[in-house]
Amino acid sequence: MTPPSPSNLKELYKRLYRYYGPQLWWPAQSRFEVIVGAVLTQNTNWGNVVKAIENLRQAKKLTLSAVHRLDMQQLADYIRPSGYFNIKAGRLKNVVSYIVQSYRGDLAMMSKEPLGKLRTELLSVNGVGPETADSILLYAFDKPTFVVDAYTRRLMYRHGWADHDMDYHTLQKIFTDRLPAQVRVWNEYHALVVRVAKDFCRTKPLCDTCPLNSFHYSISKRCKHCHRVKTDARHHACPQKIKN
Repeated sequence: MTPPSPSNLKELYKRLYRYYGPQLWWPAQSRFEVIVGAVLTQNTNWGNVVKAIENLRQAKKLTLSAVHRLDMQQLADYIRPSGYFNIKAGRLKNVVSYIVQSYRGDLAMMSKEPLGKLRTELLSVNGVGPETADSILLYAFDKPTFVVDAYTRRLMYRHGWADHDMDYHTLQKIFTDRLPAQVRVWNEYHALVVRVAKDFCRTKPLCDTCPLNSFHYSISKRCKHCHRVKTDARHHACPQKIKN
């Protein structure tokens, strides 16, 4: 594995931006809606999150104060489309309680705090992991932090830039150490990675038509089953290769 150079990462962004254009993330009408979406999107697709958020909106419960007043079962019923609704109701309640207790429910006040302080606080909330915390920080509060998700990991691994089991913060540093800390760019970058992963870099990838198929990657040098480099010793243990 050879980490990408700053020029590699900039070229990756340019190619995706030329192909897709701006993604206008995060799709939300308020800071609080971003926070709700960041919690609910865990282990589900965005379409299900939209349904859950719309339930809250139609019931006029899509505000921090309204969610704070709801009991756990009521909240779980509203967000049922997002899956794992009882767990997510608890996590969302935890986040709301933290904001109420620490910032009197004032998101504008919260936004004025430095990135490091807010990130530490969010990660201390039960049920909030690095991806959720960074999504809230970047998209709700315009803080310069890079969001890493399963799509990012998959793309970086397949292009030979990251190990498959690389931990969140090590993978995040590949971007933060090599790119200027620009909120607008990091916002767009993550959204573009998600888009290309959904469209092309799938579990069964569509490499031939991918806009990145000629960039730092050659399908001819990879196992068609597991996409490891053919000279990689691990390739010989590819379960799909053995099966087929």
